[in-house]
Amino acid sequence: MTTTNVNLQKLIQKLKTESIKNNQSIWKRIASDLEKPSRKRRVVNLSRINRFTQEGEIIVVPGKVLGSGDLNHKLTIAAWRFSDTAKDKISKNKSKAISIFQLMKSDIKGKKVRIIG
Repeated sequence: MTTTNVNLQKLIQKLKTESIKNNQSIWKRIASDLEKPSRKRRVVNLSRINRFTQEGEIIVVPGKVLGSGDLNHKLTIAAWRFSDTAKDKISKNKSKAISIFQLMKSDIKGKKVRIIG
């Protein structure tokens, strides 16, 4: 593991465990993306998320969501981190900004989830 962040290490381990336990490869994929060095982790603007998504989708960003741009439709966005402006814009649009851990604990089984970045 390349990260020194203890919380991130725990999340990566839980993602791998969940992947094996429920035979869902999406959690393993997200864990492998989060294991990359911080300079190689994904950083995505809201404008990009808005451009490549549709109403009601569940989006995962294995990195950070930044607040540049706007959202035109409601989404559930799960990410490792959110900038303050991104959180504000997401909540103003009545969308949800949740952690990857919260998404993993919800009973979605990895279906209808898109990884963006």
